[in-house]
Amino acid sequence: MNDKETSLVYVWDAYCGWCYGFSKSIRTLHENHPELPLTLVSGGLFVGHRSLPIKEYPHIPEANKRISQLTGVVYGEAYQELLANGSFVMDSEVAAIGFSALRSIAPERAVYFASSMQHAFYYEGKSLSAVETYREIAIAHNLNPDLVIERTKEKDIINDAYADFTKVHQLNVNSYPTLLLKKGDEYISLGGGAMTAEKLEARLKEILEK
Repeated sequence: MNDKETSLVYVWDAYCGWCYGFSKSIRTLHENHPELPLTLVSGGLFVGHRSLPIKEYPHIPEANKRISQLTGVVYGEAYQELLANGSFVMDSEVAAIGFSALRSIAPERAVYFASSMQHAFYYEGKSLSAVETYREIAIAHNLNPDLVIERTKEKDIINDAYADFTKVHQLNVNSYPTLLLKKGDEYISLGGGAMTAEKLEARLKEILEK
């Protein structure tokens, strides 16, 4: 193995269906490689003029079917109702701030917070702009829910979310999910999309052995 310092960087978005499908793969890889620090960076998929009602993205239902076929993830009835109604507005900025608040308390558990957020939306049909959603996630992870909610209003947490968006631009990543291996100053793509943990393992091994 190369002696350069190595770590993993996972670029994701809370409202990205492919990231929901990738959730198990990234968790498995993380658990199999405790020696590789993992950083999650929010991509900002639906911000500004892209933060629109879900019906404005007519490709989503078909994409969900494909994601489900390839990864085995299940989209819950509550989410399907949300999708059918079409008026729900996806706001990746608010979701990134919520994620930053959770991450600030226990950064080593960030990948599990991300999974919980995506489960809340894609399975339970809950808004990632709603305070109550973060209260429930905090309780599920044995965090102080009042502290998490308070953090979402703090300037440094909001700035942290924006810093994630900036980082994604600097990394020149424009599709989610993207998993990168940071090797010294170099960033190497391990893949994303519907890649299984096994395929990620093979790709990681191939790169580390170079």
